[in-house]
Amino acid sequence: MSGEHASASLVATLISASPGGLDVGAIERARSALPAANAPVWLAPGMAADIPFSAPAGEARAFANEVYAALAGACADVIVQPAVGRRKKLLLTDMDSTMIGQECIDELADHVGVRPHVAAITERAMRGEIDFEPALRARVALLKGLPVAVVDDVIKNRIRLTPGARVLVSTMRRNGAYTCLVTGGFTLFTERIAAMLGFDESRANKLMVDADGRLTGEVYEPIFGRAAKLATLVELTRRLNLGADETLVAGDGANDIAMIEAAGLGVAYHAKPKVAAAAAASINHADLTALLYAQGYRPNEFVEEMAERRAN
Repeated sequence: MSGEHASASLVATLISASPGGLDVGAIERARSALPAANAPVWLAPGMAADIPFSAPAGEARAFANEVYAALAGACADVIVQPAVGRRKKLLLTDMDSTMIGQECIDELADHVGVRPHVAAITERAMRGEIDFEPALRARVALLKGLPVAVVDDVIKNRIRLTPGARVLVSTMRRNGAYTCLVTGGFTLFTERIAAMLGFDESRANKLMVDADGRLTGEVYEPIFGRAAKLATLVELTRRLNLGADETLVAGDGANDIAMIEAAGLGVAYHAKPKVAAAAAASINHADLTALLYAQGYRPNEFVEEMAERRAN
């Protein structure tokens, strides 16, 4: 056999949404859904486990779906991938609703009384129902006149880091990976949030500000969107002399699909349906430490100190 029909060494990683969520019964049900499944390897007892097995590599997502079905609605995620090369050397992630729990533009809109309208546009854009670029221009126009100082209040009082975000970035950096935050959001937020999380760099859109420190309702062109995110992945992969299979990408919205599809491991994180359908893997229950378990890390290898130092 050859190509995607050749048998390959794969691993199914099961990750619970909470400690103790995986038991022997769940693991055995998962094993029964996989061909030639070996004994499980616990990464964190009751929390995360690997099940090595052999099957055609091109059917990884189909096997993940089989395991999901076997788990019968348990609050656990399943990632199936080649067993070789799991630890990635480049991490690209979206920011809004991925590394943080909010959509920054919706929080700004709340300050000018147009949150419901802006949030509705955001939702449609993230679902891929409308194009990102015109949707962003339309939303930014509604922010005209807003003092840029409002950003300080939003970051301090409204933005919350996604659980596991700091440990994900810090652990991968400690193990030699390069990390980049890529977002259709704004540099006013990303530069500070990237520093809080310990990213090596960030890329985003830049809002225009007038001489009085107020938003003009415009964004500098070209807009950083779907194509730019993919271009960043390609650029950094070449600059770091990496193969595509050495990259990990995570995001939740339609403008993340292109980079997710091009990654060695592309993950839809608590994502919109269109994104989940396009991704090689999905995280629907667990926090961002799931991306470390997916790479074979154990809790005693998790690192937080690097990001904590940068945040202080």
